[in-house]
Order: sequence, then structure tokens, then C-alpha cells
Amino acid sequence: MDNDFKLKDGSGRLCCKGCGRQDNKLNTYDWLADIPGNAEEQDMVEVQFKNTRKGYYKNSNRLHLEKGDIVAVEASPGHDIGTVTLTGRLVPFQMRKANIKPDAEIRRIYRKAKPVDMEKYAEAKSREHDTMIRSRKIAENLGLQMKIGDVEYQGDGNKAIFYYIADERVDFRQLIKVLAETFRVRIEMKQIGARQEAGRIGGIGPCGRELCCATWMTNFVSVSTGAARFQDISLNPQKLAGQCAKLKCCLNYEVDAYVECLKRLPSKEITLETADATYFYFKADILKGTITYSTDKNLLANEVTITARRAFEIINMNKRGEKPVKLVEDKYSVEPARSKDLLEQESLTRFDKNKNGKNRKKKNKPSPAANGGASQAKQDNPQKSRAQAENNPPKEKSRPQRQPSQQPVAMAENETAHPRNNRNSRRNGGNRRPKNNAGNKRSGGEAKSVPDVQA
Repeated sequence: MDNDFKLKDGSGRLCCKGCGRQDNKLNTYDWLADIPGNAEEQDMVEVQFKNTRKGYYKNSNRLHLEKGDIVAVEASPGHDIGTVTLTGRLVPFQMRKANIKPDAEIRRIYRKAKPVDMEKYAEAKSREHDTMIRSRKIAENLGLQMKIGDVEYQGDGNKAIFYYIADERVDFRQLIKVLAETFRVRIEMKQIGARQEAGRIGGIGPCGRELCCATWMTNFVSVSTGAARFQDISLNPQKLAGQCAKLKCCLNYEVDAYVECLKRLPSKEITLETADATYFYFKADILKGTITYSTDKNLLANEVTITARRAFEIINMNKRGEKPVKLVEDKYSVEPARSKDLLEQESLTRFDKNKNGKNRKKKNKPSPAANGGASQAKQDNPQKSRAQAENNPPKEKSRPQRQPSQQPVAMAENETAHPRNNRNSRRNGGNRRPKNNAGNKRSGGEAKSVPDVQA
């Protein structure tokens, strides 16, 4: 199969040998795979076993190995089965990174795995989970303060490695005797930390990606709460702790940049004096270089956000005994940045908005037919529409009672000619016909007025 992808212009090629499936933890990208002569160098090979355990072996038989091949390697005693994860010129660099000395004893690769080797390997792997559960019960019965996190059988099934976690030193000599009698294999105990255990188990971090300890981290540096303080992060243990119940390793990634930016900001203990008030430090945007001050030392009151340059200017003025009129000037004013919500259009509450306002607007809005009828009436009878507009003032809260006059006659004529327009004018606040208890009937387009009855 050809693994070379030629570019369209023919100027070069892309090689996919360096890219491998991320089916193994601590996968390494071979950025030297497309270098001429890299495949011929088969002296040292990187082999990975269960989870994050890796080893470097010598290809003394000059086997043609590629990334992903399953090989049988030398072990003590017997042999082990692993997967080739790296070949070529990059292997010596990885050995140097793993602090493997040149004079260290390097074991060799026997052969590529045969079907018989794979059968023994599958049989040994099927016993790992049951062995871990039983060994935990044995350690608990012996009263040992330790936790067995993982068990790994050798490829030939003659040896088992028990990975355990313990806060203090544990005397497991009796445990080794009991385990050897129970499982009939050679026992090897390895103590690991909480971060190594999380790397062996694997998982997804809060960032949505695989854990760093399971993908690329090999050297674990201690993380302190000072890194969170420098970055102005809330000291919430639930948010700062990772899957290993320790502080997240990613707190150390950007702490150097924050420390460098903090040098450009004034101290938190310095107060700013103005002609009318004294301002205290409240919070700061470290990367943006802005500071928010408050007139109250404990609460946010009369907040003012200024740049670090303006703050240093006021500090120098206070040292000279001068006090500015106000803390912020036009050229140093900072506009509050509006947060951008990438999921604003997909808000879960977008269907919870009250739609009564929209319905009311639809009810109050005249229909197109009514508008068309009103405009047609204005074109036909401009004098009548003008008289109607003059005689129909806008509706008010307290309107004096109007004496009966000849206005209803015009309205009656207009209503007879255009009933929709009259209905629309009533809805929009037009004058309504006075009600008559005895019944007010129209005849011939005339409206009769009823005199007031005195009690």
C-alpha cells in the first residue's frame, strides 16, 4: 500500500507513516517518517505494552518492523508481547527523553508474534481483572494500607505486575507470599502515584480532550495553589482538582505568562487618592492590563476600571502630593467588554420568552383589508375623511362628555359607506356612539339624541 500522498503541484509529498491511530496511550507522532533513509534504521525500536508502560528494545535480528506490528520481546523470565509504536531516527531522542543511559542493558526483540503467542497473550489478559479484585481482598485481610490499582500479566503468563498506591511505606513481604501461592505466578510490585494511576486508567478531562497524563505527559511536576493565585482563579477544590483528585497539571501551563503580566500591574496594597474619594484595589484583568477600583475596601462601590498606565500616573501624582480631579480620563477610559456567548443562538431558554406582547401587537395592528378600505375611503371622500379626523381626537384617560351634535351623522354616513373603516376607527381610539337605554335606532342616516332625564 502506498503511504505517500503527492501534492497537486508536484512540489512535494505528504507521508502518513508518522500518523497512527490513537489506540494506545502516550502515542508519539513520528515527524521524521518521511526523511529518506529513516525506514532503514531499525537498530532501536519503541514497544508499548498495557496502558502507559513502554520499553526500548534492540532489533538484533534486523526485522523489518513498522508502527503497529505486534512483537515478542525478551523478558525475565520468558517473553512479553507488545506493540511497536516508533521506529527509525526518532527512537534515540525518545530514549534520551526517558533518561535511559547509553550504558544501560538493552533487551532484544525475538520475533514477530505468532498465533500461538497471541493465544497465550489473550489467555493471560483475561485473568487480569479477576486477579486485581482478589488481590485487593487479600491486602485488606492482611490489614495493609494500600490500594492495588491495576494488574498486568506478562505475555507468556509467567509473571504478574501489581501496581499499587500507598501514602506511607508498606511492608508487603507477606502479601507477596500469599499472592504467589494463590495465583502461581511470579509477583512484581510497583508503587505509582495518583497521577500515574489516572494516566493508566485514562479518561476525558473538563476541556473535552483526553487526559494529558494518558496522551503525552511522562514527567509529572508538582502543582501548587500558587499557580491558581497568580492566574486569579477561584480556589475551589472541586474545580481545581482533576480525575486523580490532585491539582490539575494544566495549571502550570500558563502560569509563567501570568507572572510576566503581573509585573506590569501595580501592587494590590496601593490605594489611589483623588480630590473627592479614595479608591481601593478590587480586581484586575491580568492579560488585558486593566484594573477595577472601588471606594469601599470590602464591597464593590462606585467601581471605576482604568488601565495600568493610568494607575501608575495617579500613583506618581500621589507621591508628589497631587490629587487628580477624577480617577479616569477620556483617553484612558475603558469600555466594558461584552461577553460573547458562542451558544447564544442555541440558548435553552429561547422558548421560554413571553409571547403575550407579540400577540397584543398583532391584535392592535389593523388588518391590511382595513387599511386598504380606509385609504380607498380617503381617496373617494376626502372631505368626509378630513372632517372625521378633525372630529375624532385621540382617546384620553379623562375626556369630558361631548354634547350631541351633527358629528354622529357624518360617522353614520361613513359607517354606512365603509363599515370596516368605522370599526377600525373605533378600535384605534375613535369616538363611540353614545348609548341609549331606551334604544337608539338610526333611520335614514340620522342619529337622534336623547335628552338627559333628571331623577
